[in-house]
Amino acid sequence: MTTPYVSTPLRAPVELPDGTPFWAAAREGRLLVKACKSCGKHHWYPRALCPFCLGDTEWRDAKGEGTVYSFSITRKMGPNPFCMAYVTLDEGVTMLTHIVDCDLDTVRIGQRVKVRFQPTENEGAPVPVFAPV
Repeated sequence: MTTPYVSTPLRAPVELPDGTPFWAAAREGRLLVKACKSCGKHHWYPRALCPFCLGDTEWRDAKGEGTVYSFSITRKMGPNPFCMAYVTLDEGVTMLTHIVDCDLDTVRIGQRVKVRFQPTENEGAPVPVFAPV
C-alpha cells in the first residue's frame, strides 16, 4: 500500500524573542543552529549556554542536509497521513521534524534528506521540514 504525502497547513510557531534570528532566517529559506563560541560544538535545542562547556553560543548557518535517524508514520490521526522523524544534520545535531514530498512508504533510516520550509497558518514563520534528496 502506497502512502502519499499530502501537505496540510502546520500551526504557526510561537516566536519568542530569543528565537527571532532563527525565524527570520527561516523566512529567507535558511536553517540556523546554535554553536558554542568556545568549543565550537553545534547543539539543538537552541540555548544561550553551551550544553558541553557552558560557553556563550551564537547562531550559525547549517547546510540543511542530514540523514533520517528514526521515524514514525501516522496514518489515522486526522485526514492525512504524515511522517515525524528525527533527522541528524551533517553538523551533528538531531532535530524532530516532518518528512515531506515523498511516498511515505519509501522513508528509511539512514536516508539522506534536505531541508525545506513549509508555510504555516495565519502567515506565521515557515517551519523547517525535510524531503528525500
